Amino acid sequence: MSSKLKLFAGATAIAAASFALPALAQEETIIDLTTATGVSPATQEIFNTLLFLIGGFLVMWMAAGFAMLEMGLVRKKNASMQGLKNIALYSVGGIMFWFTGYNLMYSGVDGGFMGTFGPYVFPGPGLDDGSAGYSVASDWFFQMVFCATTASIVSGTVAERIKFWPFIIFTVILTGILYPITGSWEWGAGWLDGMGFSDFAGSTLVHSVGGWAALAGAIVLGPRAGKYSPDGTVNPMPGSNIPLAVLGTFILWLGWFGFNGGSQLALGSIADAGDVSKIFVNTNLAAAAGAVVAMILLQIIYKKVDVTMVLNGALAGLVSITAEPLTPTVPMALFIGGIGGVIVVLVVPLLDKLKIDDVVGAIPVHLVAGIWGTFIVAATNSDASYGVQLIGIVAIGAFTFIASLIVWFILKAIMGIRVSPEEEADGLDKSEVGVEAYPEFM
Repeated sequence: MSSKLKLFAGATAIAAASFALPALAQEETIIDLTTATGVSPATQEIFNTLLFLIGGFLVMWMAAGFAMLEMGLVRKKNASMQGLKNIALYSVGGIMFWFTGYNLMYSGVDGGFMGTFGPYVFPGPGLDDGSAGYSVASDWFFQMVFCATTASIVSGTVAERIKFWPFIIFTVILTGILYPITGSWEWGAGWLDGMGFSDFAGSTLVHSVGGWAALAGAIVLGPRAGKYSPDGTVNPMPGSNIPLAVLGTFILWLGWFGFNGGSQLALGSIADAGDVSKIFVNTNLAAAAGAVVAMILLQIIYKKVDVTMVLNGALAGLVSITAEPLTPTVPMALFIGGIGGVIVVLVVPLLDKLKIDDVVGAIPVHLVAGIWGTFIVAATNSDASYGVQLIGIVAIGAFTFIASLIVWFILKAIMGIRVSPEEEADGLDKSEVGVEAYPEFM
């Protein structure tokens, strides 16, 4: 063999060995992972806490998504008002959930209809022993951001004609009392949980609750001036900033991985990590299906693809999969999310026929898609039944809608909830906020 040939053969052998070594190491790592039985309880508690915290700040980021979506879909004269309402409701909701919401939802429910009133008391520094399986403060934070999400849903529906302070008072009651009570029925081990009702991450307990409260507010408020002509004609009122609405939708989409993935409530084993990962996949695909189905239907029915409807189609897909994001197969997740897109395209014009003015489309997205997602849980989760799911939907809906109507009517009688026609015409940025979002364009 020539010296050149020997040199080439040696180099080839060295190269082959160098490429083989990483493969061998990778195979050994895979074997170690698949044969692992778990980690220590203390490590499990740390990872569970980490899931709560990461999921919590992702859901908190959804507050920005709601703000961007709403500010983009209202007219420019009302954009600052939507920004103000969204930061206010998140702040108020957080305080109320500490003041009484958490205990009302989780403390001493014991199969009943609500917990106890009073502030939640956190352990002192270094005193949380992890006996709950996670840091109790991380659990409180994760549950609190869900509570704030419920109020965000109401904000968009009643936009452009509601006074600021009545809206904040309603938010106090919704986040401090109404949402925690219905949440206790399932997540607080209340009477619906005892019946076998299942709502993994809140299609009904969060989204439909917000949707029912929004529907009650829209009915009591009435539509925006000029939205509907006497002959029934619907007058479009285009949003001020579609790029901002698109950004808001993607922020919400991202935050939903914390919303659904964090609701696994455990990350202390390979099985839990696998389940969280599958939840991510189903959540993403359901949203994609909602957007695609909305696009196709819009093209067929209207010959044009309305970007705002597609945004809501994606969000409706997310809401639809939220009640059970783990057990569906991929085709089933696509089906569930796709029906969310159908709901948006069909329900938006239905609301206009009923002269219910929902500025951002929150009622189809959160209320109706939430009902659909909760009902269809029984198709993939053998522990759920259609009958019990329907009982939960009706009970939570009736309580929230009636209680919200009462609160809205009381606020209307005592202090009024709608701005004057002149203030509405000028825009709430001028009359209620004093800061215009786009002063150079006004």
